[in-house]
Formats: sequence, C-alpha cells, structure tokens
Amino acid sequence: MANVLRISDAASLALHTTVLLAARQPQLLSTPTIAEALHASKAHLAKVLQRLRRAQLVESVRGPTGGFRLSRPADTITLAEVYEAIEGPVSFSKCLLATPICDGDNCILGDMVPTLNARVRAYLSETTVADVAGVFQHDTEPGK
Repeated sequence: MANVLRISDAASLALHTTVLLAARQPQLLSTPTIAEALHASKAHLAKVLQRLRRAQLVESVRGPTGGFRLSRPADTITLAEVYEAIEGPVSFSKCLLATPICDGDNCILGDMVPTLNARVRAYLSETTVADVAGVFQHDTEPGK
C-alpha cells in the first residue's frame, strides 16, 4: 500500500541523521559512519549535512577524529526545524489528490486534509530530536 503522507528522502535522511547524532552524543560521527548506520548514500548524506550545517543544526569538526554533532542540545531542536532546513517552511495546504479541479474550498475529502496537516505540523513542532533519540539507542551501530 502506498503512503498517503510522503516525506522526501532528503528530509527523512535529515531527521534520521539528527536523531542518530542525538543518540550518540557527545561522540562525533563521520559521514561514512552515519551513512553506514542509516544505509544511505554518502553523497546524498553529505548534501543533507551541508544543509543542516547552514541551518546551524549541526556542526562539523575537521581532522582525523572529526565528524558531525548537533550544534545545540537535542531537547532544543524540533523535528519541524530539521524538516524545514531541508524543505523550507512547512506548507501542508496542497490537496492530497493533486488535481487542478480541487481549489481547496470544495475538497471531496472534506476537512480531513487540513486536520491531518495541522496534526502533523503540531507533532513536528512539539517533538524534539531528544524525544525520539531512543529509537537509535541500540540498533544502529555500524556493522550491525
């Protein structure tokens, strides 16, 4: 079954990366280490990390023992901030049916779309990276 709500690969990778960094604090993680843990392309991850760095959500440390870490405490970074660093401001106003017939005023899905959008936005805004870091406590060690 296809997903009705779809987050881009880049936004998904950004969310997973920041949560992984939170779970591994204060350790610095290299791009290859993160890519291996998340089963992601190093090239795609590098682009995502660059955007996260520009948004001042992660910082990089150069050198042989360098890598990436969160730029501030995980409990102060919301999932909405991470998402918006990749996708820009959250706008859930588009119809799920993606048709020109739908002008938003007379949606055949009724108020379901605005209701879902509000719930997703609230969740992303109220949930911090620290809140979900437990997902990566045990099962993302490279090589596992």
